[in-house]
Formats: sequence, structure tokens, C-alpha cells
Amino acid sequence: MIMSKNKQIAIMLFVGLLLPVNMIAGTTGAPVSYDITKFGAVGDGKTLNTRSIQNAIDECSKNGGGVVVVPKGKFITGAIFLKQGVNLNIEKEGVLKGSVNQSDYLQINTRWEGEERVWTSALINIIDVNNVEVFGAGTIDGSGTEWPGFGRQPGQQMQQFSQAARDSLMKLPRLGRPRLICFQNCWKVRIHDLHFRNQAVWCLHILYCSDVIVKNLDIRAAHTIPSSDGIDVDSSNGVTITGCFIDDNDDCITIKSGKDADGLRVNRPSENILVEKCRFGYGHGGVAMGSETSGGIRNVKILNCEVDSGNWAPIRFKTQPSRSGVVENIEYRNILIKNARQAFEFNMEWRMVPPIAPPAKVLPVVRNVRFINVSGDVNSLGLIHGLKDSPIYDVKFRKCKITAQKGLTVDNVRDIDYSGLSAEVKEGQVIINK
Repeated sequence: MIMSKNKQIAIMLFVGLLLPVNMIAGTTGAPVSYDITKFGAVGDGKTLNTRSIQNAIDECSKNGGGVVVVPKGKFITGAIFLKQGVNLNIEKEGVLKGSVNQSDYLQINTRWEGEERVWTSALINIIDVNNVEVFGAGTIDGSGTEWPGFGRQPGQQMQQFSQAARDSLMKLPRLGRPRLICFQNCWKVRIHDLHFRNQAVWCLHILYCSDVIVKNLDIRAAHTIPSSDGIDVDSSNGVTITGCFIDDNDDCITIKSGKDADGLRVNRPSENILVEKCRFGYGHGGVAMGSETSGGIRNVKILNCEVDSGNWAPIRFKTQPSRSGVVENIEYRNILIKNARQAFEFNMEWRMVPPIAPPAKVLPVVRNVRFINVSGDVNSLGLIHGLKDSPIYDVKFRKCKITAQKGLTVDNVRDIDYSGLSAEVKEGQVIINK
């Protein structure tokens, strides 16, 4: 049947009404681009561009969505907030560089270190947004090596003050350094191909999200920046991390789910997570579970990854008696370790420093862990330390071959199958039972 021309036009108009603005802007269907320089941003490495960049984001969202573009140049900015329908493209030779002034970062409702609270916003914030993409060949720089005052007001180098003045400043409320980028309560997240440098604190925080793909990121932070985690997956479901390189001054990737009473109140697990084809350089851990475990961590696979450069603990589990939560169904498969401090670290009394919270009514549980084809050389095989009233159990080694200076120290465990662990230890026994 051949339709009349008027009927064809009517159908085309009707279909057009159903499509978002950014899909009907041109004959190619390409989304509308919003270059931040058209809104007054200046990439001279000096000008503060927070308002110009936010104006570009706001205009993009108001017009139905599209892509905000950071072109060549170094653009200084404080906290910015993406909105629904807005994607972010940082082009090659484009740099978003974080301001080091505390006042350029709002205090917002978020979760920090396992507790919901008012805390410092990230450099880039994506909150309550669905179907969002952050991408490009450019760089986001957190200025972590330049951040003054250790996150305390006023934002000036502490050493510039007298001792009496420093003592007074240290009594002021602590304001946190900004994370580099945080997705909070988002669905269908895609972030890929970017270079992240010198996060002032955590780099990529994935909080309360689902259906997340993280691909081909290059994350590097100076080894002097405290708490410079690479990727923190926090009470999120359905996260894939693939093809990334991370070298920092804390865990390269860590899986979290809330801390102590507040984490138990929220009671939201991290689950169904895949980490594959990644390389981890220096850091305090390769892929770590915890230490915030209150909501539970389950169904995590780490496959086909390499760890090197003196990494502290490529395979790491950490929690505290106050945390509670169940960590289960964890698999590390095809992991190659070169020159790491220790291969395995399980510590259910990790970093027990004052003030120490009382044990939870139900102690944390770690169970059903599999190590398959883990190989390489380390200084120590490591530690498996459970709790007397909650031993670590159901851990199996399969086709694991490791050379180490020292053996594996073990206490408060049961049902550990070492039959698949082939270890050459230069000092003492392979398994040291305490």
C-alpha cells in the first residue's frame, strides 16, 4: 500500500515527537554538542570556569540533552553537576583540572567512608541521572598534590602558620577533599577511555548505582596522596570494570557496602560485579573487599588481571567486628602477580585504631572464596586472619603457583582447601598456623 505524501509527513512528525531533541538535531542523528568555550570557559590553566561549565550543562539539559564538550585546553573548575540527558566528552588535549579552594566545592548529602552524611561534593557529580556517558581521550586532574590544608579551613598551606595557629586550625571541623568523580543513585552508566590524574582523594566513586560499565580508564595518582583509591564500588549492582590501568596510593579497586550502624541501616549490598583484563601497579591493594562490608558483598569475579610494582596485597579482604555483613561468592581467576608484598590478605580486624566501635550483634562473615590459577612472585604469601567467633571458611585454592620469601600465616579459619596451592617458600613453612 502506498501512503499519501501528507500521511507520510504526519507519521514523521509523530515519530519526531517521540524522540529526544538530541536525536533529531541533524540528519545523522548525532546529539547536539555544547562546547564549554561558547559559554565563556577559558582553557588557560588560570581562569576559574565553574559557572561557565555549569551553564553549558544547564543549557544542554534544558534543551533536551546532548553532549557537553571540553575541547583542547586546561580548564580550572570547582564542583560541577551533570543533569538528566547530559553526557560529557573530554576531547584529546582537553583537561578539566580541579580547583584547590575548598569554597569551590559544595557540601552535599552523600555517603563517605561508609556513612551517609553531609560531605564535600566531588569535582564531577552525577546524581539521580539515568543513561549517562562520560568519555573521551582527555584528562581529569584532581590537583591532589597541590591540595592545601589537609582538607581543613582555611584553605591555605598549614606550614604557613605558626604552631599556635596550626593547633587552632586543627580544631576546626574537617572538610573533606573532593573525590574526582562520583555517580550517585544512577542507572545505566558508561564511563570510558579517559585519563584520571592525581585525585585529591577517591578517584571514581560508584555509589548506589546499577548497570555500570567502566572501560579503558588510565588512573594514576602520586604515591604521596592519602586515600587515593582508584575505583570504589559502593552498594552497587551490576558493575563491569574492564581494560583499566590503575596506580595510586591506596586500593586500586575496592568493593564496599557501608560501615557499622549506618551501613546496617541502609543494608544495601554490592553484588554482581566483574573486574577483568585490568592491570594494577603500585597500591595498597589490587582488588579489595571492604573494609566497609555492612550491607554485604557477593557475586564478584576478578578475571585475567595483572598486578605488579610492589602492590601491597593484590588479593585483599578487610573488615572489622563492628561492620557485620556477609562477604561471599568471590572468585579470583587467572591472576598474574609480579613483585608484590603479599599475595593474599584476609584481615577481619583490619586497622583497629581508636575510637573502636563495639562488635556488631552479628559478626562479619567471609565465606565461599575461590582462587584459581593465581601465580607469580611475592615477598610473603600473606595472611588469613578470621575472628574467633566468626572464622573465615570455605576457601579453596586451585592451580595456584607462587614463589615467596615467607609463608601464609593463618588463624581462626576452617574448611580451607590448600590442595591446589603450590608454593615455593624460602623461609620457614608454607602454612603457618598461629
